[in-house]
Amino acid sequence: MLKMKFTLICLLMLLAMMAHSGIRGGAAEDDVRCLTGVKTSLDRGHTLGWNFSNATVGFVCSFVGVSCWNLQENRVLALNLKSMSLAGSVPSDLQYCSAANVLDLSSNTISGPIPNELCSWLPYLVTLDLSNNQFTGGIPPTLSNCRFLNTLVLAGNQLQGAIPATLSQLNRLTHLDLSSNQLDGPIPPPLGDKFDAKSFDGNDGLCGQPVSSHCGRSHTRTNLIIIVAAGVFGAAASLTLAYVVWRCWSPSGKRAAAGRRGEDGGWWAERLRSAHNRLVPVSLFQKPIVKVKLADLMTATADFHPNNIIVAGSQRTGTSYKAVLPDGSALTVKRLQSRPLPEKQFRAEMGRIGPLRHPNLAPLLGFCIVEDERLLVYKHMPNGTLFSALESVDDALDWPARVRIGIGAARGLAWLHHGFQIPFLHQNLCSKAILLDEDNEARITEFGLTRLVRTAAGDGDNSSPFLNGDFGEFGYTAPEYDTNSDPTTKGDVYAFGIVLLELVTGQKATEITTDVAGEVFKGSLVDWVNQLSAAGKTHEAIDRSLRGKGNDDEIIQVLKIASGCVVAQLKERPSMYKVFQALKIIGERYNISEQFDEFPLVYGKDELDSQ
Repeated sequence: MLKMKFTLICLLMLLAMMAHSGIRGGAAEDDVRCLTGVKTSLDRGHTLGWNFSNATVGFVCSFVGVSCWNLQENRVLALNLKSMSLAGSVPSDLQYCSAANVLDLSSNTISGPIPNELCSWLPYLVTLDLSNNQFTGGIPPTLSNCRFLNTLVLAGNQLQGAIPATLSQLNRLTHLDLSSNQLDGPIPPPLGDKFDAKSFDGNDGLCGQPVSSHCGRSHTRTNLIIIVAAGVFGAAASLTLAYVVWRCWSPSGKRAAAGRRGEDGGWWAERLRSAHNRLVPVSLFQKPIVKVKLADLMTATADFHPNNIIVAGSQRTGTSYKAVLPDGSALTVKRLQSRPLPEKQFRAEMGRIGPLRHPNLAPLLGFCIVEDERLLVYKHMPNGTLFSALESVDDALDWPARVRIGIGAARGLAWLHHGFQIPFLHQNLCSKAILLDEDNEARITEFGLTRLVRTAAGDGDNSSPFLNGDFGEFGYTAPEYDTNSDPTTKGDVYAFGIVLLELVTGQKATEITTDVAGEVFKGSLVDWVNQLSAAGKTHEAIDRSLRGKGNDDEIIQVLKIASGCVVAQLKERPSMYKVFQALKIIGERYNISEQFDEFPLVYGKDELDSQ
């Protein structure tokens, strides 16, 4: 009897294991099913050469045009299938590549309508390029559901009808191209204000800004309308003249006109211009000599004019403005982009992150609550973001400068992780969230803001934490967040590893386009470095501007530290304390100051060494 019970228990355990394996296996097979559907529906000329008979781990990651989140699993990051002689209609099997953030099907002969369900199939799309195909029908209004879109290119098709007003909801959109179609009707004002005429060229039926000053009236208007219009013309002309005089010569008129231009400095800033709102005080964490009011911030930013927008971190958390004070000094004012937080909760969070001071953090000086707007005031960092510095050609960062920046950022993040009984998680670290001060020292910004965004977006919302932007910019997100929504310090370590890879390679996190083994490689920075390493060509990952200047061996050491930070297994990543210590040893030859290395740690040294 005992033997039978034991056998039954073993059988049940085996069945459970098989069921669990089946679930995981099914999830892993989704992306394979997606690519199989793409090949069946579009690859009529058999140009892709995808071979599905290979069953090794991550085999689809070697397919032409396919990039994976990591090479150890069949999870598609991007489909770059430009100029592949593809034909047919967009397959619904794309829904099984749900984690992809890039879809490029440009320069093929794909036909039929753009599916209304595309954004429900691929909700994380950052780039969508369907240009130079044979798509017909209208632009689906549901494209607004792709709320992470930075790039939308539909040029060179046969699309008809009006541009959906819902596209104006894509507040992260930085590149739009709808040219060379058959679109007609008015251009939605927010899109017309944000993008230039090139985005709409080749659509003779479109009207409104920026292709024309207005949309003309119908030529079939009745004489009655003409007579009435003539009757009121005199009064209208008088009012218009008065308005022009007010706008051009009155200071308040100039500010109002300035505020209405651009996508971000208009409608919301307009509400703040009332005399009552302008007297709202700015709460500062250190007692000021002179009290600061919202009116001072509005004057310093020209009423939050779009010309004063700066890139001071990722735009997931909000838009930042340069504020120039009367004495010529500058601040940075960030408008949080989220649902309004309850004032009590917001003040509690400010009390938590406001007092944080460290030489490698961008100081948060104060905040302002006015109506449903939440504004944060930071010390301004004159040298911009690390992202911008790495893009600069005329003033490229040399290797000693990159080492200093890497050590400074590691020191600041290690302090957030290890300087408190409950670690401060960043959750949005990227090269845009690392600022450079007047001495080119690294200053981490955005710390603590993700919690504000998460709290606001999650209130009464059933969408996933990933959708709410809790776990960072695309390309910096640790792989475990796909299945486990609990943020960890090791997730920050992964993002920091990507930043180190950017410092070493000069490449962007998700936009690698370079030759590898004679083939064009498109994919993530991690995949590119791993592929070079596997081919014994690690040296080719070094930024060309740094090679052959006597630092190559040292650069390879930093590359190894970075690679340790971005391993797929969370437990195999080092703590930020260890990362900082490893980088500090490399920085000794550059006499990098150790003045701030001994920051106050809650944990003892032995504890840190064991992490």
